[in-house]
Amino acid sequence: MVRNIGILGAMSQEIDEVKALLTEKTVVSIANREFVVGKIGNVRCVVAFSKWGKVAATITATLLIQEFGVTDLFFVGTAGALAEGLKVGDIVVSKRLVQHDLDARPMIARCELPLLNRIYVESDAGLTEVATTAITRLLGRGVEAMVGKEAVEEFHLAPKLYLGDIASGDQFINSEARRNEILSLLPEVLCVEMEGAAVAQVCLEFGVPFTVIRTVSDTADHNARVDFGKFIVEVANAYSRAIVLEIMKEL
Repeated sequence: MVRNIGILGAMSQEIDEVKALLTEKTVVSIANREFVVGKIGNVRCVVAFSKWGKVAATITATLLIQEFGVTDLFFVGTAGALAEGLKVGDIVVSKRLVQHDLDARPMIARCELPLLNRIYVESDAGLTEVATTAITRLLGRGVEAMVGKEAVEEFHLAPKLYLGDIASGDQFINSEARRNEILSLLPEVLCVEMEGAAVAQVCLEFGVPFTVIRTVSDTADHNARVDFGKFIVEVANAYSRAIVLEIMKEL
């Protein structure tokens, strides 16, 4: 089977440089979304901005699968750290995804996906291995090669790679109380964002392999001091480009 890779970015600025990697480009507009079709190296790809939140990301992921026939899906973006020890610039590759704001009690358990009899959706083991191998190789070369010395110094980057659980919800987590509430409910979760678990459910139901890759941009509490807009452009965008390019070498 010829692979057709879907690549979603959580913010448009995070995938500008990924789009720039594409050759033989065609732009297709559907449902107020722009899908860029082309190749990275010899691999056919479709790149799109997921838009923010679970519903928007669900629509975009569904279109990738139904309209463009993607065979595998990678999601790249930023996240807030929940687990102790995670620092700005660290990279988390998903092991499992969970919707922390899903609550249909007393009919089913908190965070359980209705009618699917599960709380977590597992990432594809093969794609997860591809991602971790590629990122390990990148980090071995040094972060300066990805973002430059100035960004390393400004954001104090010394990135590490983590494999673990990611939580999603239609909330921007920026308080210690909310951060601690999620951790008390889901103590194994490493970071939190707004789209990944919804995309995971889409892929589960369509039978499409996926994995999610998140760069830590903040600590999901009131102590965050990162210039987020600058971080997205100078760090997250560069991370996405380097990670995607390295992943394509593994496929």
